Amino acid sequence: MSATSPSSSVQQARKALADRLRDIRVESGLTATALAEEAGWHRTKVSKLEHTATSPSAADIRTWCRVCGVPEQADELIAALRAVDSMYVEWRRLLRTGLRRQQEARLPVYERTRRFRAYSSWLVPGLLQTRAYTTAVLRSVQKRSGLRDDVDAAVASRMERQHVLHSGDRRFALLMEEAVLRSAVCDASTMAGQLDHLITCTSLPQVSLGVIPMGVGRTRWPTEGFWIFDDKQVNVELVSGYLTITQPGEIAEYAQAFTELAAMAVYGDQARALMRRALGALH
Repeated sequence: MSATSPSSSVQQARKALADRLRDIRVESGLTATALAEEAGWHRTKVSKLEHTATSPSAADIRTWCRVCGVPEQADELIAALRAVDSMYVEWRRLLRTGLRRQQEARLPVYERTRRFRAYSSWLVPGLLQTRAYTTAVLRSVQKRSGLRDDVDAAVASRMERQHVLHSGDRRFALLMEEAVLRSAVCDASTMAGQLDHLITCTSLPQVSLGVIPMGVGRTRWPTEGFWIFDDKQVNVELVSGYLTITQPGEIAEYAQAFTELAAMAVYGDQARALMRRALGALH
């Protein structure tokens, strides 16, 4: 993970780990210079680690704990490091094991969530995608990124995730920009099927599906797509990577953004009218 991150949640987690390392050094009675010398490091490395200028590796943490006389603390600190690393993951790292694994990794948070809120500025939200639409989207990702072809398995995993729509006491508030209804991410036949499916989804009692018209007066401008899972976690799809937010203050900011976007959306008959207009344009 880079020294700078797009989320204060990540920065705070990194600082907490750095502070723990500093506390261990201070309690051992070692100066930063003495620790660096004993570890065989450059004299500035300890300072950079304690001030989050660089992130430690697992090997760095083991060496730090050994030199400070507390090797038994290394495993716990390495676990904390891995938790920080998983908060912001670059796409190239996330996708290197294939699309299927990336889809499967998201299933647990969907299964434990009861209140879903999502906003999308460029794609139909995954829970409402048809199999053909998902295939077109993931095939594009696979080709663009030069990944091995496990698209069929990845599509099957995403389709399996949709069972949460019809199981348990769950509620879904989903928003999308009108431009999503007209985005050429697939062929006309696939998009027509997707629009028909969205029209059907507007009648699901557990789903509130809003569309933000292109001509609406804006109090909040289009932003990156995000999902809010209960009030416990936010996932954001950035251009560069995938961000997981658990800091309450940041979750509240996304909840406020969702509230403002939802106020600009239309629902029910008005939303269906926009969908049918987009469907008519395909023909």
